[in-house]
Order: sequence, then structure tokens, then C-alpha cells
Amino acid sequence: MTALQLVYAANIIVAGYIGITSLFFPKLSAATVFQNAYPSSDIIRLVGCLWLAIAVLSLFGLWRPFVFSPVLLLQLIYKGSWLLVVAIPAIKNNQSYPSGMAAFFLVWVLVLPFVIPWAEWVR
Repeated sequence: MTALQLVYAANIIVAGYIGITSLFFPKLSAATVFQNAYPSSDIIRLVGCLWLAIAVLSLFGLWRPFVFSPVLLLQLIYKGSWLLVVAIPAIKNNQSYPSGMAAFFLVWVLVLPFVIPWAEWVR
């Protein structure tokens, strides 16, 4: 299994679980995934749709790693943006934010640039 496929497998497990939980059990997701930093709402369900879509695309990525690699760029952009626009200001202002999610996003933002097949995209 390649590094790209390992990332897809992690997406299937993590994003799949979070997507299903957020979409169908938003109160549970608000308490666990979002650590009660945000109230249970339809916004959590919307985020669940995004994460479930990432999990499904990652499932296809196991068989066609390069074809489905743009989903990793999407993750790099939205996770990095969330860290810059939401998490860092919350930390600076001593506000509530889902610290577990922020830690996971930080790891992903540091790993993805080394896994995304940049050279394949410029051919």
C-alpha cells in the first residue's frame, strides 16, 4: 500500500465515521467531534455531508490513487483555512474551539503536501 493509499484509508475511516455521525447523529457529533464548542445544528449535518463525500471519494482513491488525488488538495485547503481563520483566532482570544479537531487538522496539513502527487498534475 502506497502513502497515498494509506491517506485514503485514513480518510475512509476517520471522515467516514465523522461524516455518518455528523449527518445522522448531530447531537453526538456536537459533543464528541466538536467537543461542545458549537451547538448541534444543521450546519453540523452539512459538514457531515462534506466529510462523507470525502470518505466516498477516498474509497475510489484506493483503486485510482492519482485520479482521485484532488480530494486531498481540497482537504489541504479547507483544513488549512479553518486553522488560520477559526482555530488560531480562538486560541489567541481564549475562546472555545474543538482542540482535537484542530490537532488532527494540523497533522493533516503537515502531511498532505508530502503525499499529494504534485508531479503527476503538471504532466
